[in-house]
Amino acid sequence: MSWIVLHIIGIVAYAVSGALVAIEAKYSFIGIYVLGLSTSFGGAVIRNIIIGAPLSSIWNSTTITIVFLTLTVIVFLPTKWTQHWKKWGLFFDSIGLATFALQGAMSAKMVHDYLGLLLLSAMFTGLGGGMIRDILAGKKPLALKEEVHAVLTILCGLCIWLDWDNPIQLTLVVFGVVSLRMLAIKFNWRFPFPCSLGENKQE
Repeated sequence: MSWIVLHIIGIVAYAVSGALVAIEAKYSFIGIYVLGLSTSFGGAVIRNIIIGAPLSSIWNSTTITIVFLTLTVIVFLPTKWTQHWKKWGLFFDSIGLATFALQGAMSAKMVHDYLGLLLLSAMFTGLGGGMIRDILAGKKPLALKEEVHAVLTILCGLCIWLDWDNPIQLTLVVFGVVSLRMLAIKFNWRFPFPCSLGENKQE
């Protein structure tokens, strides 16, 4: 049940995130579907390649239907409802980041309980869809500009490695990751590396 809930929350959140980026880029409704689908399933494709699972296991009628219904609702929403896309886009992106990173680590743990594999799977599952989305939108991938983004996916992988896998624990991890990500965006948190300091000076 935990897996199913995480999966549904993740694909819906990332579908919305991809759709809002497409709207911001002034893409047609086709662009909304393409970015929404790419964001929802891109990370899972990378995850299955990493852990050696068949790509066919990603696709099933239920998840595809959920994504299509979500995107269809957004297509028909009035423009004024999506004008604050950036604020909501980052929020949904944070939910997708947390749930997909946890999914990636859980999938890897089913194959091998190696810490390195769990962290790698968590990171690329959480970041992969968003990176594909940004590239298709003609933007620099957010995951490559924001250090906290990647660190939080590693935190998700560590939690699964430590057997934090019951529904209450998973919910707390998602809540914590989303909260930290939104705080990092609001207060522009950066790690004290020379490149990050230089970027802050330029801003």
